[in-house]
Amino acid sequence: MPEGIEARAHKVTRLAYVIIAAGAFALDQVTKGMVERRIPLYDVVPVIPHFFNLTHTKNPGAAFGLFADSPAPWKTALLVVVSALLIAIVVGVVWRSRRLDWHTGAGLALILGGAVSNLLDRIRFGRVVDFLDFYFRGYHWFTFNLADSAIVAGAFFLILEVTFSRHE
Repeated sequence: MPEGIEARAHKVTRLAYVIIAAGAFALDQVTKGMVERRIPLYDVVPVIPHFFNLTHTKNPGAAFGLFADSPAPWKTALLVVVSALLIAIVVGVVWRSRRLDWHTGAGLALILGGAVSNLLDRIRFGRVVDFLDFYFRGYHWFTFNLADSAIVAGAFFLILEVTFSRHE
């Protein structure tokens, strides 16, 4: 491929990753705002009976409720610092990579968009809004948000790339 075409393709691909990250960020922020405006704290709105509710909760801890009950005064600061470092690592990997496989780039973009959204909430409010509540019989998953979903989906893309990559 001529050098000019390859450079333009690389710019388009990076633009796609920016759009994915921005989309994950925006969708998470919009849905959290809707939940805060329309569902009172701790109220449950059944969507699919015996399987899925919208439940307005506030999570001062990490993903899946880790450290949520910890009274440690440094908890939020530690979560902000760790999140910021991980975001810096993701940005550094994307920035330094001349060419990323689509799964890798999309995965990193989803992780970045979700992580930045949750980080912004942690900095502004000291917690994140969680509202997606799945359960089946006696098993109840931790309530989460779209940023968490983007991070998990991004990690899944990275696992797929590592597992099924034909690269050496």
